[in-house]
Amino acid sequence: MPATPKNTTCTIIPCLGYRDAKAALDFLCNVFGFQKKAVYEGPDGTIAHAELSFGNGMIMMGSSSHEGPFAKLLIHPDEIGGKQTQAPYIIEDADVLYASVKAAGAEILIDIKSEDYGGRGFTCRDLEGHVWNFGTYDPWATN
Repeated sequence: MPATPKNTTCTIIPCLGYRDAKAALDFLCNVFGFQKKAVYEGPDGTIAHAELSFGNGMIMMGSSSHEGPFAKLLIHPDEIGGKQTQAPYIIEDADVLYASVKAAGAEILIDIKSEDYGGRGFTCRDLEGHVWNFGTYDPWATN
């Protein structure tokens, strides 16, 4: 089993690619509530790499037009019918965030509701179609 890195707050960090990473970065911060930790611009006005924190979690994101071996592995949701193979789940006050997300015009995929297993949440798309889940269910607090 691999050793957990020392002094690390979060050991799983999703990475996302965006066509317009600058607009996505603004959306993720202004609508979802992420905080900019680091932003590295590419030579052509793209985002080569950005680190956005949310509580003790983080995502990394950048321009998918940025050339490189990792960018070639990604595809945009609209190129595969809006489907996803992953969707981040973020623990947050779902009712408060839901109002912000709706006001920003984001597409709500699963309306806010209370779950049988506990917690309350909803599922939406960001401005480029990536699926996000927000809710109050905290799996660390159960069992």
